[in-house]
Amino acid sequence: MKNILFDLDGTLLPMDEDAFTKTYFGYLCQKMAPYSFEPQRLVKTIWKGTEAMYGNDGRCSNEDAFWKCYQNEYNEPKEKNHQHFVDFYADEFNKAITTTSPTPLARRIIDVCHDKGLNVILATNPLFPRVGTLNRIRWAGLREDDFTDITTYENSYYCKPNIRYYQEIVDRNSIDPKESMMVGNDITEDLAAGDLGMTTYLVTECLLNKGNRTDDADYRGSLGDLLQFLKQL
Repeated sequence: MKNILFDLDGTLLPMDEDAFTKTYFGYLCQKMAPYSFEPQRLVKTIWKGTEAMYGNDGRCSNEDAFWKCYQNEYNEPKEKNHQHFVDFYADEFNKAITTTSPTPLARRIIDVCHDKGLNVILATNPLFPRVGTLNRIRWAGLREDDFTDITTYENSYYCKPNIRYYQEIVDRNSIDPKESMMVGNDITEDLAAGDLGMTTYLVTECLLNKGNRTDDADYRGSLGDLLQFLKQL
């Protein structure tokens, strides 16, 4: 194995996804209230934009897919309030760390990967801007330079579980799927990498299966189990 891809939320960064989303949306609504954003409409628009990214067919970036949806909903150019959203992900968004459970195992796992000479990629579903993703990396006790590639809504044209999301990573990094392993906690989204020929490791602490996919992981276990697995490579 030469390459290892990691999911972030629920994997390297254990969390209650529902609590995280609810809390994060709450802080976002507070941030945008002074700019005449009604909370329910804003949350509805964020979900619509998220659906647009999930359904993206590669004709534009996920960022553009989201903001096209936003512009249709509010009938205003992206530029009018874009900076307020950027400022939120750089600042108030960090309060949502309270819904996560950072673990020192994340740091140890990444260090072992580096010690083994593995190419480490952060394959987090690219629904967030880069600034928000870098903050979540820090919540996990990790650094931007721990990864040779980080998927964000700016540099991605598909989302998990679309196989083209993984193909995009393969192409951008010139890696062989058969020499790569995807590590994640979502049976539907993360194990989809196996359809491209990657080995898969299912982390079981924050297990998700929203798409009711069959659990066909090559390996599975806790983060502690993963650490021992990587040490034996």
